[in-house]
Amino acid sequence: MGTKETPYTDAQMTDALRTLQGWRYADGAIRRVYETGGWPITLMLVNAIGFVAEAADHHPDLTVTYRRVGVALSTHSAGGVTARDIALARTFDEVALWRPPQGSALTGTTETFVS
Repeated sequence: MGTKETPYTDAQMTDALRTLQGWRYADGAIRRVYETGGWPITLMLVNAIGFVAEAADHHPDLTVTYRRVGVALSTHSAGGVTARDIALARTFDEVALWRPPQGSALTGTTETFVS
């Protein structure tokens, strides 16, 4: 990456958070806790987040417990939250909260998954 990214202003952060359900800004990062149906789903979610983060070359801080995955995103080189963090948060939500659409050939599990 050739140019240094600029951290979001307070106004930009407020606008961005309006578009990210479940995310909040605290301690210099955007944060979200995903609730899962238990340990196996927690591990699957951590792996999915890890895959997306590695593919994006932008890595969150994770906190992992039995039924929860906490995510914190910031761009350390910029000293705050940037467009990269917002984009990655959206992608994490798409992956973590994805369910087969109604009427799809995929029926989906009846197990509690991620919220």
